[in-house]
Amino acid sequence: MLFVVDASGSMAARQRMSAVKGAVVSLLLDAYQRRDKVGLVTFRGSAAEVALPPTSSVDAAAARLESLPTGGRTPLAAGLLKAHDVLRVERLRDPARRALVVVVTDGRATGGPEPVALASRAARLFAAEGTASVVVDCESGPVRLGLAGRLAGELGGTAVTLDELRADSIAGLVRDVQGTTRRAA
Repeated sequence: MLFVVDASGSMAARQRMSAVKGAVVSLLLDAYQRRDKVGLVTFRGSAAEVALPPTSSVDAAAARLESLPTGGRTPLAAGLLKAHDVLRVERLRDPARRALVVVVTDGRATGGPEPVALASRAARLFAAEGTASVVVDCESGPVRLGLAGRLAGELGGTAVTLDELRADSIAGLVRDVQGTTRRAA
């Protein structure tokens, strides 16, 4: 299970990150109970980074998530491409392990040239490979653009809004998306 978390300025607004962190910690605990590996990619400013390579240590993932800095633009394409690279390496290590990507974002790609087009192309890489994905839509407020929902469509995945999210519902959604897979990466 690879978490791809938007840590841009728009995510820091209106206490979104505290809700996001709570949801991701719930998923981490669920992954630990199933003995899945978990990893964390974050993106903000002008780049993405692997905050935690895939590991069996949920404590390490939770600690990295808790200390996650926020701010700046949203390089969504960079985050997706970094996640794609992480999963490519994991597939080489264990081809039988099936990956699940959980993208946590409001979908507002603002980093780099042509950010929306680049994010769409990066998302289609996952769809072309059949990688299971969930997008947690963190957009809030009266005006909603629906960009995270479009991202989920391009990923070939499922979208769930942060407003609808409860700890038990996201864990159930992840189990539904994984279906009959053996173990998630």
